[in-house]
This record gives sequence, structure tokens and C-alpha cells, in this order.
Amino acid sequence: MTFPATGLVPILATPFEPDGTLDRPGLRRLTEFQLDCGVAGLAVFGLASEGFSLTAAEKAAILADVRTVAGPEVAVIAGVNATSTATAVEQAQAAADAGADALMVLPPFLTKQPAGRLGDFFATVAERSGLPVMVQDAPAATGVAMSVPLLVELSKLAGVEAVKIETQPTAPKIGAVVDAGTAWAVFGGQNALFVLEEYARGGVGTMPACEFADALAVVLRDWDQGRVEDAHRGFNALLPLIRFGLQPGIAHAVHKDVLVRRGVIDHDTVRDPVQPLDPGSLAALDLIWRMNPLPAWTPSR
Repeated sequence: MTFPATGLVPILATPFEPDGTLDRPGLRRLTEFQLDCGVAGLAVFGLASEGFSLTAAEKAAILADVRTVAGPEVAVIAGVNATSTATAVEQAQAAADAGADALMVLPPFLTKQPAGRLGDFFATVAERSGLPVMVQDAPAATGVAMSVPLLVELSKLAGVEAVKIETQPTAPKIGAVVDAGTAWAVFGGQNALFVLEEYARGGVGTMPACEFADALAVVLRDWDQGRVEDAHRGFNALLPLIRFGLQPGIAHAVHKDVLVRRGVIDHDTVRDPVQPLDPGSLAALDLIWRMNPLPAWTPSR
């Protein structure tokens, strides 16, 4: 078993209608936009997806739509953000049944397990789902700290094939995990804030939000082809938008506002407890957009 994708794997937002119901046509357009951007894979139910607000039936519908649009060639990774081993296995098996290729799994975060038992948790999810597991190291969201030695031990577990490191500073920790000789695919997150530094330390993928995947794909292509300074210049042009979309509490609304501006989805509706952008934040985003706009999306299919 190996992890099915490396490179650019955006976390899909979840489009909603103005009344808060799932916008499935918008979701299909959002998926088509990602494919036009040339992504290596797609992720659903991540922290940027408002996955915490989705019902089990909605998750099944989302996976079915994304799987259908993406086809068999593009890997689909489903987030698991449960609060116990039993509920994590339930989510993982549902994702497997709905066509996911791999899982991105948070550790239990309400009642935290001792570090020595986290291996049992991730191994059980991998075994019971039959899918490759990515460990999501996101202590700002979970309060669960995972040291480099612990991650090295987790990398030895059958079926645990990758890690997404979101512990700041991300690049040194990614470098330490890579230098430890793990066979993992090591990804960064944090909206790709330090993606080039992470790649320089041995990272092989990034999982940002989904509204600028086309521009970020160009940055990573320049990097992969040795045009390091071009990659940094392209990244610096994106940096104001990347930074603005990292703000706790309003990040989901920022992602959706930009997707509406680009003509990808029709509505910027968010679901409680997430709130829409306040007037001051909207004015700040307007200024960023005037200075560094991204083009409207023209579907190719």
C-alpha cells in the first residue's frame, strides 16, 4: 500500500445554497475547476471544508459527486475528524464505501489519548478501512502535539503512509521527519504558507485551500523545473491572499468569497458556527483583490 498522490492536493470548500443546504452543482463545478488547475489529487472533509458541520448523508453525497467528476485517475482523500476510535472507524469505512482512495486522519481531540496509544488508533483506522492513512499533525486545531520521534514510530505502522505537518514552524519539522529516514510522503498544510521552504526540506506535497490552485500549480511547476526565483516571485504575488485566508474564524468565508469572485461557485454561504465576513474584513479583502486579482475561471470541459 502506498499513498496515492503527491504534489498539489487542495482541500475542497463545501458550497452551500443561500438557505444552507448543500449546493451539489456548485460542488461539481468546484471539482471541475480543480481539474482544470492540474491538481494531483483532491481532499474533502478537511479543516477548510467545514467538515465539522456536515451530516453523514451529506458526506456521502459529496464523495459521490467528487468521485464522479474526478474520475478514477485523480486521487480523492477524505478527512476523518472523529473523537474516538469507534467513530473514526465508522467515518473511515463510510469514506471507503463511497469511493475515497485514502484518508487524512486527525487524532482524537476531545479526550486525548496518551502518545503511546496513538499508534493503536491510526493502525486500527488503516486496518479497518483498508485505505492508506495520512496522519494530520495539526495541534492548533486539536491540541494534540506529536513529536518527531512519535511521528517516526507512526510511520512504521502498516497502512499509515503519509503525514501532513501543520505544526509551526512547519519546514524544520518536515525536514526532521524526512531526515529521520521515514518512507512517508510528507505534506505541508497551513494554506501553503511555507510551501517552498517545505519543499526545500524534502516535502513532496501541499494541501492548501482551493481558491488559487491554478496560480499555485504554476509556482510548484517552476520549483520542480529548477526555476527557484521564479517560483518565489509567483508565490510572493499570492502571499497576501494566502495570509488572509489563514485567519481563524473567517478563513472559510474568505475561501468562498474568492471562489465567488472567480465565478467558480455562486454563493459564499457558510454554515454555523462559521460566520460571514464582517464589513471590515470584506473591505480588507477587497483591497487585496484590487491589487492582486486572480482571473475568472473559464471552464474547459
